[in-house]
Amino acid sequence: MVFVFIFPALVKARDARRKFEITNIGRFIIASCPLPDTGPGDYDLSPLIDELRVKYPQYAGGMTSKPRDPLRGTEEETFYRYVVTGDTPRKCALYANLENKEEPVTIHSLTAPAAGGGTGVLETASPGWNGSIKYFQVSN
Repeated sequence: MVFVFIFPALVKARDARRKFEITNIGRFIIASCPLPDTGPGDYDLSPLIDELRVKYPQYAGGMTSKPRDPLRGTEEETFYRYVVTGDTPRKCALYANLENKEEPVTIHSLTAPAAGGGTGVLETASPGWNGSIKYFQVSN
């Protein structure tokens, strides 16, 4: 019975962590929208951080650990995603799938995470890796 009361709090705590981490690293990444060597696309954050550490050694000290999804993330696959366009100026977004199905939507114009789509919570048609149709993104 205690689990029934604690589980929603755990879900909200993990979503709060996702939002905090995406916002913090998102500010750094969306300032320049780095284009990975493989070009525009949608990437897990892990290889992007590895590439940024090599390309920009001056920032490597600030990226000592990789943020990752508190439920599914590992060092190799963070389950935090980065999408970037090849446009000039470049647009990008960092996003995560939330767990709380009741999370209020703040970006009504998007039906999927999108580069240049703004910052906030959006809703998609099908569930993501954490089982919810809600996503949080930080974008330019």
